[in-house]
Formats: sequence, C-alpha cells, structure tokens
Amino acid sequence: MEILWVLMALLMIGFALGPILRRRRVGIQQVAPGDPDAADPANYGFLRQEELDIRMPGPDPDLLEVLDLVQSSQDYRAASQLLAGTEIEGERRWQRVQAFAGAASLELQQRPGGVSDSPGGQWLRVWRAEKPKDAGGAAVHAEFLVQQAWRTSTPGTDEFRIIMEEARAACGEAALLSPGDPIPYIIELSVARGLAYSQPEFEKLWLKILDRAPAHMGAHLAALHYWCEKWHGSREMAYAFAEAAAARAPQGSLLAAMPLFAVFEHLPEVNLVSGFYQSEVVTKAVHGALFAVHAARPDDPMLAHVRHLLVFFLVRGERWAEAMNQLVHVDGHVGALPWTLTADPAADYAIYRALAVAGYEANGGNPATLPH
Repeated sequence: MEILWVLMALLMIGFALGPILRRRRVGIQQVAPGDPDAADPANYGFLRQEELDIRMPGPDPDLLEVLDLVQSSQDYRAASQLLAGTEIEGERRWQRVQAFAGAASLELQQRPGGVSDSPGGQWLRVWRAEKPKDAGGAAVHAEFLVQQAWRTSTPGTDEFRIIMEEARAACGEAALLSPGDPIPYIIELSVARGLAYSQPEFEKLWLKILDRAPAHMGAHLAALHYWCEKWHGSREMAYAFAEAAAARAPQGSLLAAMPLFAVFEHLPEVNLVSGFYQSEVVTKAVHGALFAVHAARPDDPMLAHVRHLLVFFLVRGERWAEAMNQLVHVDGHVGALPWTLTADPAADYAIYRALAVAGYEANGGNPATLPH
C-alpha cells in the first residue's frame, strides 16, 4: 500500500503539473554557502527525511481517509460522497478528482487482471455502471482516461489518439451532467494538448473555463502546458500567457504566481546564465509569487504548490531567510514540484531544506529568530 501511495503522489502531481516537471531535473550545485551538514533542520522543528509525506503538497485528511477506505474496500461510495460535498468551482475538487483517477490508474497498472482475478481500479468501473449520472464519477473517469493515455501509450500513435478521443467524449458527458462545473473542461485541456487542438479550438474551450472559474489556478497551469507544447516551448508565448493571468488576478488569487511557473518551465534554456537566479526576470517572478502567497487564503489548496516552488527559487537565489519562512509552512508534505522531478522527492526537498538552514545560520539566523 505504501508503494501505491508513493506512485499515486508522483502520478497526481505529474499529470497536474507534469509537462513542467519533466523539463528539467532539480540541481543543487553552486548554491551552498557551506556544508549543509553543519546545520540541523531538526532544531527548527522540521521533520526527518523519512517522515516526509510525498503523497501531496499539503494536507487533505478527508481525501486521504476516503482513498484508504476506497482502496481497502473497493467500494466507491465514499469517493462519490466526498466529491458531491466538494464545491465544484474550487481547486480542491480538481485535486481530488485527479487523486481518485490516479489511484484507479495505478491499481490497474499493478493488477491488470486476468482469468482468475479482476483488474485494479474495478471500483471506478462499478461507480460508472451503478451511478451513470454521478457527475463526480464521470469526471474521475474522464481524468482516468487522460492519465491512461499519457502513461500507457506514445503521443502521436493510433493507440494514444483513440484513448484521447474516448477521453474527449467522456469530458463531454461529464460536462452535460454538471453544466456549471469547470472540471470537465479543465480535464479536456490535457486532451487539447494531446490531440493538438488548433488555436481557435483551444480558445473556445478556454472561454468555457473562464466563464465558470476565471481564477482557477490548476486550469491556468494546464493551459500553460498547452501553449508551451503548441508553440514548441516558446518562452515568449508562455510568459505572455502567465503574465496576462497575473495581471487580471483578483485580490487573494494565486494567479499572481503564474510567471514563476513559466520561468521554471524554461529553466533548461537559461540555466547556465551566470547569476540567473538573481536576474530581473526571476526576481520579478519571485516577488509576484511572494505577493500572491501573502494575499492568499490560508486554506487555498494551491498555496502549498506555490510555496514549494518558491523554496526552490529562494534557495537558488541565496535568499535564505525567505526560504526558511516558506519551509515553516510546507514542511512535512513534499508531493509538489520541483521535488517530484526525481525518484526520491523527500531526499531532494531535504537537501534544499538543509541548504536553507545552513545559509540562514551562516548569516546570523537561528531557531529563535525564525517566525512561526
């Protein structure tokens, strides 16, 4: 079960943010102010590496409880009830849909089924068969198909196209079952990327999302993936989209952090530039993300995503105290970019955390001076 949790976390984040994550691997060279082993993160109340939870970027105890129940009992009803009680416009429902779809997909991978046993993820099939009008089940099924296409087939092949076409039909069915729900259209953003929608097709889809949830951070990240792939990773197109989203962000919205995600997307192109992490483009993006974090609701489900990315940039920019301030809020959960780039997210996170502690103490900081 623990292995399944680990895989589910990597899958969930991978498909939410995967096109960004696959661009590069986290590197830590040339950022240490000294030996990170000289400082002990435990002095700040941080968890040991082996205690870090890689399943998700921040806590969602209701989701974890229901996932455990569904997977142990193979009964979908708790999942259906949880989604029915989760507001349709919010980020949390989108993350929960991804989590259930990811769990079913990984179960199927581990137990493809055969003559004597049923395939993994059977609870999702039963859900769709017994409650065909359940909007939550329809959304999970559509996301399941998207994840299956990206995980089990190669883009451009007939197999990939067939699964994606099935996913597009499933998105349409889910949308009919819940007319005001942005989730089916957000799922279709991955279909748009996979099937290479034309720009007019994409913009028509995007307007449907904006009509329902104009400040949805997950939707904007998925749309960013489309623009990067559509224009072959064009930095200018990605930055333009991200900056436009930030410019129209309402008060308290994390959309002001979008330029930082666009910068991260294109790090391979500029990673060797001297002083890049102190450059104007990064500084501006980091300040936008910091502003978004300070203005956001404490319970915003996307807040941990932004904080984790800020830790990466703040450590690379040797802004130790600011990095420590973010670590205080996210420590314990590490299922977020950029740590999920690697096979051991907890280890990569722990290295950056140690560097932040070492840099903080090298500049006069100590546990007593760190705000909590």
